[in-house]
Amino acid sequence: MNDNGLMSYGANVQVLWRRAATYVDKILKGTKPADLPVEQPMKFNLVINLKAAKQISVTISPNVLARADRVIR
Repeated sequence: MNDNGLMSYGANVQVLWRRAATYVDKILKGTKPADLPVEQPMKFNLVINLKAAKQISVTISPNVLARADRVIR
């Protein structure tokens, strides 16, 4: 995440890379790409930037902060 953004909610990139590596491995071992199932992300991350919030005078509730996977202070 860019340290200038206020919030980010998206798929966990590390998990996506691991899944992609599994697909590449299967393809290199002879599986046809059309035979592989389509997958959707299951793990998402919420990142909140308190520095940016302070700069634009936005207050983030403690409940939202408690749910964040990462808080930039």
